[in-house]
Amino acid sequence: MNINKHHIILAVVMLSIVGGIFYLESKKVSRSGVGSSESGNIDIEELVLNKSSGAEIGDRIGAGSEMVESGSSKISAEERIASKKELFETAKEISTPDGFINIDNITISELIGKKIILVDFWTYSCINCQRTLPFLNSWHEKYNDKGLVILGIHTPEFEFEKEYENVLRAVEKFGVVYPVILDNDFSTWTAYRNRYWPRKYLIDIDGFIVYDHIGEGAYEETEKKIVELLNERSDVLKLKEEVVAMDPSRPKDIDAVDFSRVRTPEVYLGSTRIEYIANLPSLDCFGVVCEYKASAETALNTYELDGTWIINLEESTLESDEGSLFIHFSANKVNLVAGTKGGNVKAEVYLDGELVHTANSGSDVAKGIVTFSTNSLYNLVDLKGDYGEHVLEVRFLNEGIEAFAFTFG
Repeated sequence: MNINKHHIILAVVMLSIVGGIFYLESKKVSRSGVGSSESGNIDIEELVLNKSSGAEIGDRIGAGSEMVESGSSKISAEERIASKKELFETAKEISTPDGFINIDNITISELIGKKIILVDFWTYSCINCQRTLPFLNSWHEKYNDKGLVILGIHTPEFEFEKEYENVLRAVEKFGVVYPVILDNDFSTWTAYRNRYWPRKYLIDIDGFIVYDHIGEGAYEETEKKIVELLNERSDVLKLKEEVVAMDPSRPKDIDAVDFSRVRTPEVYLGSTRIEYIANLPSLDCFGVVCEYKASAETALNTYELDGTWIINLEESTLESDEGSLFIHFSANKVNLVAGTKGGNVKAEVYLDGELVHTANSGSDVAKGIVTFSTNSLYNLVDLKGDYGEHVLEVRFLNEGIEAFAFTFG
């Protein structure tokens, strides 16, 4: 690489860092929600100590256990809550929701004192989020009628993930039946001071956040905590039921990933977070149509465009009749978050110069061809556990592709 190219890449990296920070911060609008203070905190004493815990909402989110008269005193509840205040933060309310799926409306305040709540921050084109959904679905099935309520807070990474119909389509595709709340302005995300997709928070019967987990994994640990909190709920509410036992059943066909063998980071194709492009002709190419020529050899963990493209804030869009995306990766699976400007876009998928075949093609590829349509995550390569270095070419056969990001597994 010559000196000029070094300067270009350095400038691009600095621009992407500044632009990425501005882009993410612009999404984090701080607003208060129903039943919350300006900070989003919920008044635990008002909900737990001074209100009746009747008025079940089981018809909307699954029947709960039958309640009996509690012999516990208000003083014991006060002491319990006082001790938790020393250790945990209180739950934050859902703030300015932009839509509900699988339910007409719901707040965290109405659940406190009645249910155990699992708040899951996710977004539908995130592969890490997708891999956690079978476990969430499993926990809902096993523990919903024992007092667990899962709330999927859908906070979008890309603009297209704000569209209700896109989220609804994904919810149906992944079989999600628990409530999903659209958090398009990042206000609930901000109330929880979250920075990750996915992230799970567990809220106990008294409204305290007593557990959280970032990313995939720790499923058994999380489920043990769910069961522990369900049993605390049973004790506090003096319910007519046996102690909740941990269900040993697990989701099937889980796509486990050995992250220690995934050597290529997530690669964004929009100018706000661009970092790994190897053949940017000029910094003047952001937001305008430019010609790109791929080199004979793409460096590891970089990508190249070929054809006529425009690099927008979130995505790169193909403007010529044909064009290609090349990426040199080290992983087991390759996914592309993409959509189109309208209609379908077909592409051939090549691995190390050869059209992919059944043994190494992803789930969205048939006979070496992938058809892009709705904005989603498309699985292009699946090496069936054979982690390693390869060069992928996605050769588009017509214009209009909008490519947002490569992710790996």
